[in-house]
Amino acid sequence: MNPALTTLPASDPAQILRLRDRQYAADLICAALLHFDLFTWFRDHPGASTAEVCEAFGWAERPADVLLTLCRANGFLTVANRLSDVGREHLVKGSPWYLGPYYEPIRDTPILQGYLEVLRTGRPANWQAKAEGDDWHASMLSEDFAKGFTELMNCRGLILGQMLARELTPLIGDRRALLDVGGGSGIYTATLVAAHPGLGGTVLEQPPVDRITRAEIARHGLEDRITVMSGDMFRDSWPVGRDIVLLSNVLHDWDVPEVRTLLEKSAAALAPGGLLVIHEAFLHDDKSGPLPVAEYSALLMNITQGKCYTAAEYRELLEPLGFESGPYRDTIADRGFMTAVKRCE
Repeated sequence: MNPALTTLPASDPAQILRLRDRQYAADLICAALLHFDLFTWFRDHPGASTAEVCEAFGWAERPADVLLTLCRANGFLTVANRLSDVGREHLVKGSPWYLGPYYEPIRDTPILQGYLEVLRTGRPANWQAKAEGDDWHASMLSEDFAKGFTELMNCRGLILGQMLARELTPLIGDRRALLDVGGGSGIYTATLVAAHPGLGGTVLEQPPVDRITRAEIARHGLEDRITVMSGDMFRDSWPVGRDIVLLSNVLHDWDVPEVRTLLEKSAAALAPGGLLVIHEAFLHDDKSGPLPVAEYSALLMNITQGKCYTAAEYRELLEPLGFESGPYRDTIADRGFMTAVKRCE
Protein backbone atom coordinates (compact mmCIF):
# COMPACT_ATOMS: atom_id res chain seq x y z
CA MET A 1 0.00 0.00 0.00
CA ASN A 2 1.20 3.50 -0.85
CA PRO A 3 2.59 5.00 2.42
CA ALA A 4 1.61 8.51 1.26
CA LEU A 5 -2.02 7.60 1.97
CA THR A 6 -1.40 7.56 5.72
CA THR A 7 1.20 10.35 6.02
CA LEU A 8 -0.45 13.60 7.09
CA PRO A 9 1.13 17.00 6.33
CA ALA A 10 1.78 19.45 9.16
CA SER A 11 0.11 22.41 7.43
CA ASP A 12 -3.32 23.45 6.17
CA PRO A 13 -3.43 24.34 2.42
CA ALA A 14 -6.64 26.36 2.78
CA GLN A 15 -5.25 29.63 1.46
CA ILE A 16 -3.73 27.98 -1.61
CA LEU A 17 -7.08 26.40 -2.48
CA ARG A 18 -8.94 29.65 -1.75
CA LEU A 19 -6.89 31.56 -4.31
CA ARG A 20 -8.09 29.17 -7.01
CA ASP A 21 -11.62 28.72 -5.67
CA ARG A 22 -12.35 32.46 -5.64
CA GLN A 23 -11.28 32.87 -9.28
CA TYR A 24 -14.76 33.79 -10.56
CA ALA A 25 -16.18 35.72 -7.60
CA ALA A 26 -15.12 39.23 -8.69
CA ASP A 27 -16.73 38.73 -12.12
CA LEU A 28 -20.04 37.75 -10.53
CA ILE A 29 -20.03 40.81 -8.25
CA CYS A 30 -19.13 42.99 -11.25
CA ALA A 31 -22.08 41.58 -13.19
CA ALA A 32 -24.42 42.46 -10.33
CA LEU A 33 -22.89 45.91 -9.93
CA LEU A 34 -22.47 47.14 -13.52
CA HIS A 35 -24.88 45.10 -15.63
CA PHE A 36 -27.85 44.98 -13.25
CA ASP A 37 -27.22 47.75 -10.71
CA LEU A 38 -28.39 45.24 -8.10
CA PHE A 39 -27.43 47.27 -5.05
CA THR A 40 -29.26 50.40 -6.15
CA TRP A 41 -32.28 48.14 -6.70
CA PHE A 42 -31.96 46.81 -3.14
CA ARG A 43 -31.91 50.39 -1.86
CA ASP A 44 -35.41 50.71 -3.27
CA HIS A 45 -36.52 47.16 -2.41
CA PRO A 46 -35.08 46.43 1.07
CA GLY A 47 -35.61 42.89 2.30
CA ALA A 48 -36.63 41.53 -1.12
CA SER A 49 -36.72 37.73 -1.32
CA THR A 50 -34.75 35.61 -3.77
CA ALA A 51 -37.97 34.99 -5.69
CA GLU A 52 -38.61 38.74 -5.95
CA VAL A 53 -35.06 39.32 -7.19
CA CYS A 54 -35.51 36.60 -9.82
CA GLU A 55 -38.75 38.15 -11.01
CA ALA A 56 -37.27 41.66 -11.19
CA PHE A 57 -34.17 40.68 -13.18
CA GLY A 58 -35.33 37.61 -15.08
CA TRP A 59 -32.87 35.34 -13.29
CA ALA A 60 -33.05 31.61 -12.59
CA GLU A 61 -33.27 30.60 -8.93
CA ARG A 62 -29.99 28.66 -8.63
CA PRO A 63 -27.60 31.39 -9.83
CA ALA A 64 -29.59 34.09 -8.02
CA ASP A 65 -29.23 32.18 -4.76
CA VAL A 66 -25.47 31.89 -5.30
CA LEU A 67 -25.11 35.59 -6.08
CA LEU A 68 -27.13 36.72 -3.05
CA THR A 69 -25.16 34.35 -0.82
CA LEU A 70 -21.92 35.86 -2.14
CA CYS A 71 -23.24 39.37 -1.41
CA ARG A 72 -24.15 38.41 2.15
CA ALA A 73 -20.83 36.63 2.74
CA ASN A 74 -18.98 39.77 1.61
CA GLY A 75 -21.03 41.95 3.94
CA PHE A 76 -22.79 43.88 1.16
CA LEU A 77 -26.22 42.58 2.22
CA THR A 78 -27.47 41.49 5.61
CA VAL A 79 -29.04 38.09 6.25
CA ALA A 80 -32.39 39.86 5.82
CA ASN A 81 -31.36 41.02 2.32
CA ARG A 82 -30.99 44.66 3.29
CA LEU A 83 -28.05 46.81 2.29
CA SER A 84 -25.25 47.06 4.82
CA ASP A 85 -23.38 50.32 5.31
CA VAL A 86 -20.70 49.06 2.93
CA GLY A 87 -23.27 48.19 0.30
CA ARG A 88 -25.16 51.47 0.68
CA GLU A 89 -22.11 53.71 0.64
CA HIS A 90 -19.95 52.03 -1.99
CA LEU A 91 -22.20 50.00 -4.31
CA VAL A 92 -25.23 52.24 -4.86
CA LYS A 93 -25.16 54.66 -7.77
CA GLY A 94 -25.31 58.29 -6.70
CA SER A 95 -23.36 57.74 -3.50
CA PRO A 96 -20.30 60.02 -3.27
CA TRP A 97 -18.25 56.90 -2.45
CA TYR A 98 -19.62 54.70 -5.29
CA LEU A 99 -16.91 52.30 -6.53
CA GLY A 100 -18.56 50.99 -9.67
CA PRO A 101 -15.99 52.60 -12.01
CA TYR A 102 -13.25 50.57 -10.30
CA TYR A 103 -14.84 47.43 -11.80
CA GLU A 104 -15.16 48.76 -15.35
CA PRO A 105 -11.99 46.97 -16.60
CA ILE A 106 -13.64 43.57 -16.04
CA ARG A 107 -17.11 44.52 -17.28
CA ASP A 108 -16.82 42.40 -20.42
CA THR A 109 -14.51 39.52 -19.52
CA PRO A 110 -15.44 36.10 -20.97
CA ILE A 111 -16.19 34.81 -17.47
CA LEU A 112 -18.53 37.72 -16.75
CA GLN A 113 -20.28 37.31 -20.09
CA GLY A 114 -20.81 33.67 -19.18
CA TYR A 115 -22.39 34.72 -15.89
CA LEU A 116 -24.92 36.91 -17.71
CA GLU A 117 -26.13 33.82 -19.56
CA VAL A 118 -26.05 31.58 -16.49
CA LEU A 119 -28.12 34.08 -14.47
CA ARG A 120 -30.70 34.22 -17.24
CA THR A 121 -30.95 30.53 -18.11
CA GLY A 122 -29.68 28.65 -15.07
CA ARG A 123 -27.51 26.51 -17.35
CA PRO A 124 -23.74 26.30 -16.83
CA ALA A 125 -21.30 28.21 -19.00
CA ASN A 126 -18.49 26.65 -21.01
CA TRP A 127 -15.50 25.32 -19.09
CA GLN A 128 -13.05 28.15 -18.26
CA ALA A 129 -15.15 30.47 -20.47
CA LYS A 130 -13.69 28.97 -23.67
CA ALA A 131 -15.84 29.84 -26.67
CA GLU A 132 -15.13 26.52 -28.38
CA GLY A 133 -15.64 24.41 -25.26
CA ASP A 134 -18.51 22.55 -23.60
CA ASP A 135 -19.73 22.83 -20.05
CA TRP A 136 -18.04 20.68 -17.41
CA HIS A 137 -20.56 17.83 -17.54
CA ALA A 138 -20.21 17.34 -21.29
CA SER A 139 -16.44 17.86 -21.16
CA MET A 140 -16.02 14.98 -18.70
CA LEU A 141 -17.00 12.54 -21.46
CA SER A 142 -13.78 13.43 -23.28
CA GLU A 143 -10.88 11.21 -22.22
CA ASP A 144 -8.24 13.95 -22.36
CA PHE A 145 -10.38 16.41 -20.38
CA ALA A 146 -11.44 13.74 -17.88
CA LYS A 147 -7.81 12.76 -17.27
CA GLY A 148 -6.71 16.34 -16.66
CA PHE A 149 -9.66 17.20 -14.45
CA THR A 150 -9.36 14.00 -12.41
CA GLU A 151 -5.67 14.75 -11.79
CA LEU A 152 -6.67 18.28 -10.73
CA MET A 153 -9.11 16.89 -8.14
CA ASN A 154 -6.76 14.09 -7.11
CA CYS A 155 -4.00 16.46 -5.98
CA ARG A 156 -6.22 18.09 -3.37
CA GLY A 157 -8.05 14.85 -2.58
CA LEU A 158 -5.11 13.27 -0.75
CA ILE A 159 -5.14 15.65 2.21
CA LEU A 160 -8.92 16.16 2.14
CA GLY A 161 -9.40 12.40 2.11
CA GLN A 162 -6.89 11.82 4.90
CA MET A 163 -8.65 14.32 7.16
CA LEU A 164 -12.05 12.87 6.33
CA ALA A 165 -10.77 9.38 7.15
CA ARG A 166 -9.44 10.57 10.51
CA GLU A 167 -12.62 12.38 11.51
CA LEU A 168 -14.86 9.49 10.46
CA THR A 169 -13.02 6.97 12.64
CA PRO A 170 -15.50 7.08 15.58
CA LEU A 171 -18.45 6.60 13.20
CA ILE A 172 -17.21 3.71 11.10
CA GLY A 173 -17.28 1.09 13.85
CA ASP A 174 -17.78 -2.39 12.40
CA ARG A 175 -19.00 -1.15 9.03
CA ARG A 176 -17.13 -2.96 6.26
CA ALA A 177 -18.56 -2.20 2.79
CA LEU A 178 -18.12 1.30 1.33
CA LEU A 179 -19.65 2.61 -1.91
CA ASP A 180 -17.98 5.76 -3.22
CA VAL A 181 -20.33 7.33 -5.79
CA GLY A 182 -18.75 9.46 -8.51
CA GLY A 183 -15.45 8.85 -6.75
CA GLY A 184 -13.13 10.21 -9.46
CA SER A 185 -9.62 8.87 -9.00
CA GLY A 186 -10.76 6.85 -5.98
CA ILE A 187 -8.56 8.90 -3.66
CA TYR A 188 -11.23 9.20 -0.97
CA THR A 189 -11.88 5.46 -0.92
CA ALA A 190 -8.13 4.85 -0.91
CA THR A 191 -7.51 7.10 2.10
CA LEU A 192 -10.48 5.65 4.00
CA VAL A 193 -9.43 2.06 3.33
CA ALA A 194 -5.81 2.83 4.22
CA ALA A 195 -6.89 4.29 7.58
CA HIS A 196 -9.36 1.49 8.43
CA PRO A 197 -7.98 -2.02 7.83
CA GLY A 198 -11.39 -3.70 8.08
CA LEU A 199 -12.92 -1.56 5.36
CA GLY A 200 -13.28 -2.45 1.68
CA GLY A 201 -14.69 -0.25 -1.04
CA THR A 202 -16.28 0.06 -4.46
CA VAL A 203 -15.86 3.21 -6.56
CA LEU A 204 -18.70 3.89 -8.99
CA GLU A 205 -17.48 5.96 -11.96
CA GLN A 206 -18.49 6.44 -15.57
CA PRO A 207 -16.23 5.97 -18.56
CA PRO A 208 -13.67 7.28 -19.34
CA VAL A 209 -12.90 8.19 -15.71
CA ASP A 210 -13.28 4.55 -14.59
CA ARG A 211 -10.06 3.60 -16.39
CA ILE A 212 -8.20 6.37 -14.55
CA THR A 213 -9.69 5.13 -11.29
CA ARG A 214 -8.46 1.57 -11.84
CA ALA A 215 -4.95 2.79 -12.62
CA GLU A 216 -4.87 4.93 -9.47
CA ILE A 217 -6.13 2.11 -7.25
CA ALA A 218 -3.38 -0.12 -8.69
CA ARG A 219 -0.80 2.60 -8.09
CA HIS A 220 -1.78 2.63 -4.43
CA GLY A 221 -1.54 -1.17 -4.25
CA LEU A 222 -5.16 -1.53 -3.11
CA GLU A 223 -6.64 -3.73 -5.87
CA ASP A 224 -7.42 -6.43 -3.32
CA ARG A 225 -9.56 -4.07 -1.21
CA ILE A 226 -11.10 -1.67 -3.73
CA THR A 227 -13.06 -2.51 -6.87
CA VAL A 228 -14.19 -0.12 -9.59
CA MET A 229 -17.70 -0.35 -11.01
CA SER A 230 -18.32 1.30 -14.38
CA GLY A 231 -21.63 3.08 -14.73
CA ASP A 232 -23.61 6.29 -14.83
CA MET A 233 -24.67 7.20 -11.29
CA PHE A 234 -28.03 8.52 -12.51
CA ARG A 235 -29.02 5.91 -15.08
CA ASP A 236 -27.44 2.71 -13.76
CA SER A 237 -28.19 0.63 -10.67
CA TRP A 238 -26.00 0.86 -7.59
CA PRO A 239 -24.89 -2.13 -5.51
CA VAL A 240 -27.13 -2.62 -2.48
CA GLY A 241 -26.65 -3.67 1.14
CA ARG A 242 -23.77 -1.25 1.68
CA ASP A 243 -22.67 -0.16 5.14
CA ILE A 244 -21.42 3.25 3.97
CA VAL A 245 -22.25 5.42 0.96
CA LEU A 246 -19.84 8.30 0.32
CA LEU A 247 -20.80 11.35 -1.73
CA SER A 248 -17.60 13.38 -1.77
CA ASN A 249 -17.61 16.60 -3.81
CA VAL A 250 -20.44 15.18 -5.91
CA LEU A 251 -23.67 16.89 -4.86
CA HIS A 252 -22.26 20.39 -5.43
CA ASP A 253 -22.17 19.66 -9.17
CA TRP A 254 -25.97 19.33 -9.38
CA ASP A 255 -29.20 21.23 -8.87
CA VAL A 256 -31.79 20.18 -6.29
CA PRO A 257 -33.70 17.62 -8.42
CA GLU A 258 -30.49 15.73 -9.22
CA VAL A 259 -29.31 15.98 -5.61
CA ARG A 260 -32.61 14.46 -4.50
CA THR A 261 -32.18 11.60 -6.98
CA LEU A 262 -28.68 10.81 -5.70
CA LEU A 263 -29.90 10.83 -2.09
CA GLU A 264 -32.79 8.52 -3.01
CA LYS A 265 -30.36 6.11 -4.64
CA SER A 266 -28.12 6.33 -1.58
CA ALA A 267 -31.02 5.31 0.64
CA ALA A 268 -31.75 2.34 -1.61
CA ALA A 269 -28.08 1.25 -1.61
CA LEU A 270 -27.63 1.35 2.16
CA ALA A 271 -28.47 -1.46 4.54
CA PRO A 272 -30.63 -0.49 7.55
CA GLY A 273 -28.36 1.35 9.97
CA GLY A 274 -26.02 2.25 7.11
CA LEU A 275 -24.08 5.49 7.10
CA LEU A 276 -24.35 8.19 4.44
CA VAL A 277 -21.37 10.58 4.32
CA ILE A 278 -21.70 13.90 2.46
CA HIS A 279 -18.26 15.48 2.14
CA GLU A 280 -18.31 19.01 0.70
CA ALA A 281 -17.68 22.69 1.17
CA PHE A 282 -20.76 23.69 3.19
CA LEU A 283 -22.44 27.07 3.54
CA HIS A 284 -23.82 28.33 6.85
CA ASP A 285 -27.49 27.50 7.27
CA ASP A 286 -28.43 31.20 6.99
CA LYS A 287 -26.31 31.58 3.82
CA SER A 288 -24.20 34.35 5.31
CA GLY A 289 -20.92 32.60 4.50
CA PRO A 290 -18.25 31.42 5.00
CA LEU A 291 -16.82 33.76 2.39
CA PRO A 292 -14.40 31.18 0.85
CA VAL A 293 -17.29 28.75 0.36
CA ALA A 294 -19.56 31.44 -1.10
CA GLU A 295 -16.76 32.30 -3.54
CA TYR A 296 -16.29 28.63 -4.43
CA SER A 297 -20.04 28.33 -4.97
CA ALA A 298 -19.81 31.15 -7.53
CA LEU A 299 -17.25 29.09 -9.49
CA LEU A 300 -19.40 25.96 -9.28
CA MET A 301 -22.52 27.85 -10.38
CA ASN A 302 -20.69 28.96 -13.52
CA ILE A 303 -19.17 25.68 -14.68
CA THR A 304 -21.60 23.04 -13.33
CA GLN A 305 -25.32 22.58 -12.78
CA GLY A 306 -24.80 22.96 -9.03
CA LYS A 307 -23.63 25.17 -6.17
CA CYS A 308 -22.64 24.79 -2.53
CA TYR A 309 -25.44 23.82 -0.15
CA THR A 310 -26.14 24.15 3.56
CA ALA A 311 -26.44 21.24 5.97
CA ALA A 312 -30.04 22.34 6.57
CA GLU A 313 -30.84 21.97 2.85
CA TYR A 314 -29.47 18.43 2.88
CA ARG A 315 -31.38 17.57 6.07
CA GLU A 316 -34.62 18.71 4.48
CA LEU A 317 -34.04 16.32 1.60
CA LEU A 318 -32.83 13.44 3.77
CA GLU A 319 -35.66 13.37 6.33
CA PRO A 320 -38.38 12.04 3.96
CA LEU A 321 -35.99 9.34 2.77
CA GLY A 322 -35.76 7.67 6.17
CA PHE A 323 -32.50 9.17 7.42
CA GLU A 324 -31.53 10.52 10.84
CA SER A 325 -29.13 13.37 10.10
CA GLY A 326 -26.07 14.15 12.17
CA PRO A 327 -24.31 17.49 12.66
CA TYR A 328 -21.92 19.16 10.27
CA ARG A 329 -18.22 18.73 11.15
CA ASP A 330 -15.22 20.71 9.87
CA THR A 331 -12.15 18.92 8.53
CA ILE A 332 -9.61 21.10 6.69
CA ALA A 333 -9.33 23.78 3.97
CA ASP A 334 -12.92 25.05 4.31
CA ARG A 335 -14.28 21.53 3.83
CA GLY A 336 -16.21 19.26 6.11
CA PHE A 337 -18.87 16.58 6.20
CA MET A 338 -22.22 15.61 7.59
CA THR A 339 -23.56 12.13 8.11
CA ALA A 340 -26.98 10.52 8.13
CA VAL A 341 -27.96 7.04 9.29
CA LYS A 342 -30.62 5.05 7.47
CA ARG A 343 -33.35 4.19 9.94
CA CYS A 344 -33.99 0.55 10.75
CA GLU A 345 -37.63 -0.10 9.82
